[in-house]
Amino acid sequence: MAIATAEKLIVVGIDDSDQSTLEWALEHFFVPFGSNSIFKLVVVHAKPSSSSFVGHSGPGAADVVAIVDVDLRKTSKRALEKAKEICIAKSVNMDDVIFEVMEGDPRKVMCEAVERHRATILVVGSHGYGAVKRALLGSVSDYCAHHAHCNVMIVKKPKTTSSLWNIFSL
Repeated sequence: MAIATAEKLIVVGIDDSDQSTLEWALEHFFVPFGSNSIFKLVVVHAKPSSSSFVGHSGPGAADVVAIVDVDLRKTSKRALEKAKEICIAKSVNMDDVIFEVMEGDPRKVMCEAVERHRATILVVGSHGYGAVKRALLGSVSDYCAHHAHCNVMIVKKPKTTSSLWNIFSL
């Protein structure tokens, strides 16, 4: 169900590995404004199809697909539960938030969510893959930056090694 577009709307793409993208979006678009934020929020998790992990041929393939699908559903549920916990911890008005799981390629899922909800901003994370991994796996953030019909904010993960910031903040 799409939200009416009278307000500005942010779509945040999350995955099961890290919720720092959602935390960043909340810290910059919601927390500073308290209950006066001008934004509505849609949190989207892209669940891969089980067939993308398992081939369709061979004995027992249907059983394996079913097992993989159950596991993928559990992973999606955990990702959304964690996202809800983060929103509650940041005191986001839960009436202004929609949580969705959409099946498919994350690149296309995020762009479809932007279109369906007529989003103002899409916030996605960057895994920081090198050129080879990005070429093989594809970059969700790069695809969205080129194909989403709204502004796209790409949130990079902070470096875990000591940086100049750590040196100067001593």
